[in-house]
Amino acid sequence: MAVVVVESPAKAKTINKYLGDDYTVLASYGHVRDLPPKDGSVDPEQDFAMVWEVDSASKKHVRAITEALKSDGSLILATDPDREGEAISWHLLEALKKAKAVKPATQVSRVTFNAITKQAVGEAMKRPRDIDMELVSAYLARRALDYLVGFTLSPVLWRKLPGAKSAGRVQSVALRLIVQREMEIEAFRPREYWTVRAELLTPRGDAFEARLVTLDGAKLDRFDLATEADALKAVQAVAEGVLGVASVEARPATRNPWPPFMTSTLQQEASRKLGFGAKQTMSTAQRLYEAGWITYMRTDGVDMAPEAVTAARSAIESRFGKAYVPDSPRVYKTKAKNAQEAHECIRPTEMDRGSDAAGRLEPDQRRLYELIWKRTLASQMASARLERTTVEVSGPRVGLRATGQVVKFDGFLKIYDESRDDDAGEDGARLPEIMQGEKAVLAPFRGSSLDADVARALARADEKAEAKPAGFVLASGPVGDELTDGGGAADPAALGAQSFTQPPPRYTEATLVKRMEELGIGRPSTYASIIDTIQTRGYVQKDGNRLIPEDKGRLVTAFLEEYFSRYVQYDFTAALEEGLDEVSGGRADWKALLREFWGDFSSAVDETKELRISEVLDRIDAALGPHLFPDRGDGVDPRQCRLCGAGRLSLKTGKFGAFIGCSNYPECKYTRPLGASEAEAEAADRLLGHSEDGLPVTLKVGRFGPYVQMGEPEEGGAKPKRASVPKGMPLDAVDLARALDWLALPRLIGAHPEDGEPIEAGIGRFGPYVKHGKTYANLPKDEDVLTIGMNRAVDLIEQKRARGPGRGAAAAPLRVLGEHPDGGPVELHAGRYGPYVKWGKVNATLPKEVEAEAATLEMALPLIAEKAPKKKAPAKKAAAKSPAKAAAKAAVGKTAKKKAPAAKATAGKAPAARAAAKRKAAAGADAAPEPTSAAEDE
Repeated sequence: MAVVVVESPAKAKTINKYLGDDYTVLASYGHVRDLPPKDGSVDPEQDFAMVWEVDSASKKHVRAITEALKSDGSLILATDPDREGEAISWHLLEALKKAKAVKPATQVSRVTFNAITKQAVGEAMKRPRDIDMELVSAYLARRALDYLVGFTLSPVLWRKLPGAKSAGRVQSVALRLIVQREMEIEAFRPREYWTVRAELLTPRGDAFEARLVTLDGAKLDRFDLATEADALKAVQAVAEGVLGVASVEARPATRNPWPPFMTSTLQQEASRKLGFGAKQTMSTAQRLYEAGWITYMRTDGVDMAPEAVTAARSAIESRFGKAYVPDSPRVYKTKAKNAQEAHECIRPTEMDRGSDAAGRLEPDQRRLYELIWKRTLASQMASARLERTTVEVSGPRVGLRATGQVVKFDGFLKIYDESRDDDAGEDGARLPEIMQGEKAVLAPFRGSSLDADVARALARADEKAEAKPAGFVLASGPVGDELTDGGGAADPAALGAQSFTQPPPRYTEATLVKRMEELGIGRPSTYASIIDTIQTRGYVQKDGNRLIPEDKGRLVTAFLEEYFSRYVQYDFTAALEEGLDEVSGGRADWKALLREFWGDFSSAVDETKELRISEVLDRIDAALGPHLFPDRGDGVDPRQCRLCGAGRLSLKTGKFGAFIGCSNYPECKYTRPLGASEAEAEAADRLLGHSEDGLPVTLKVGRFGPYVQMGEPEEGGAKPKRASVPKGMPLDAVDLARALDWLALPRLIGAHPEDGEPIEAGIGRFGPYVKHGKTYANLPKDEDVLTIGMNRAVDLIEQKRARGPGRGAAAAPLRVLGEHPDGGPVELHAGRYGPYVKWGKVNATLPKEVEAEAATLEMALPLIAEKAPKKKAPAKKAAAKSPAKAAAKAAVGKTAKKKAPAAKATAGKAPAARAAAKRKAAAGADAAPEPTSAAEDE
């Protein structure tokens, strides 16, 4: 029997079923080794020697494989078919060699398969090979680069930019993309323009819409109608003459299907169609792959295996008919920069297994599988045939144009069309029958589509409590809020609508991935981790589906652009990716690439060591000035202190990072957090009034948002009482009465009707809440913590308890897996972060790749063993109380004597040494990537 090793237990279970009893299939649970998160794990002075350690959680998995190899004579490494999978196999083999589990006589082979099906696995077992050391070299180079950047650059950030976190090689470049887009939006100045449309009627009474394209013989460009007066003249010119159809041109057109998915396009389309983030898309696809539903999901290839193409064409014919199958199979080529690792596209493993057969999948898996299945079949379907029609309408002074299209044969559009990141239509709506030479008359405005457009626009503005949207003019005169036609309600008219140019949109995860792919930055396996990391570190926040840079992210980007500009340039990062691809293709030496990078990079780092923090802050303050101190339009210097009126505001740093402060400190103590909005800045240090005891009550803005404070801090005395302002509360609505009410929280609502225990309402770390015993229930946004009553409070508390596990009543288990060897049931529960197993007081989360239905007692026991508290060694029995004390005292004395010389030598340096140790520890925690099998931290 041979030992086969894959990454996950779910995969192991499926493959073991395919291979049968002749094989022992085990899981490595991802990477088994990684670089220790400390300085020196990659040593440039020793030709980039790398120190690897077996992760503590992986030791038991390595032991299990070692035990299996004692009775089985061969090892088959069957990890994922990409660079990361190759690296996992190499790490595992090296760890097993060190443990002497793999001997010279042990037969070791590597197999790969693109899909977890019986046929694919069986075919792979017939084609064993050696580990591809070129792919391993590319992995080592990438891993060393990421480590060196993280552990070299991050400490510079901490020393020169207090409060900043770590920087990554590709993460910093992705962050720069988001920050630069935001700066473009802030610098954008809208430009006004007007468009003129008319709803026209054919002699048969059919309506169609046309837009003005020529006026007085001149073609209209976008900004030719720049004012309301221009628009009014244009609509009057449309309305005053007789209009006729000058020409009708119908042209056949063809639309071809999109290629099947690769990693980046799957992430983009799942974001647009399903609202999935990149991380959610990849974890869902991982489960589909391991369950045998789709092929491998980390790929930048779009080609499809010949047998899959044949199966797809057969499924198309059986489901939709022969007309939907093109004469010859479609062939696609990858257009992405630096395409690597020529994998197949992402596709279903069985083409005839449609979305109608995916009912037993989890909802997210079912939706993503349906998307993949439809895209795959559509990629091999016949083209859609369209007829695009252009109608030219002319008058004495004007020319108008209407466009539309008719679908003659839907082809691939029958099941799939790709979404767009903007809402631009392609060719307009379907047009009615229109004949050349016939008249076209203006339709009555009231009741027409133009009237409906105006009504909808005004309604949207009312709903958002905004100023009225784009202005409107009719042929009879200007209107705005009071749109009239100057005559009867049915008078015909043309409509002029005001518009403004729009700034570039903020990036979504989909558009960011697309842009990174266009620039050649990152790789399929890295996109999700890059986007997740910049959000986790607080550099970027997600508002809806848009990515917005936080001020912390702006600071880091400004620092890197000022002092490490080369390393956040898009072309430099893309060129480095090309170098790594050369390594993976065996055309370059990985250590030569590292030497070339490290020489210049280490010099750039050395140049920053002598910089003073004040110098760094001054340069960043100047770079971020337009963002931190925007022109308010009132003629006042935006940097003038709003409190003292004489000082100048600038970027400063303190214990908790950067903030805005006044140059007149300490006379003027005006400050505001870096991320505070203009409204919050205005509210800082606003005196609301005084309490009954005469203490000042002020509204302030701190690191965690706005709050109210009663009194002032006194040196050596108690801190003044503070209370957070509820999220969403407009700061101009905060008055003395509300502040005093918040400062009096928590308030007693009353006694619970069943047990008489008190129910209280307050504002805590996670917002407003009601509390009964140990049960806390958060208040919905529309509930006021100051007015919520007993009935509603009891209802919220009972809802919280009914939802299960938390600080209230425990939830019932999904099922009992069996009896623990030490006694007591092992239960399976549904938790907030996924399913977990429970034994007594020990909880252990199931691995992400393991579904709740697949959990077994055998799987649960090692997870529980890992989480269970370790038994302490029995304490030595003391002879007597006082002798023990004397011995302890003597031991302390001896230790002190031994350490005296060292302590003396480092006198006065202990705080600095401790700070350095903390920085190193933080570097390991923040800059080093997690040892996962599917992503590289860049």
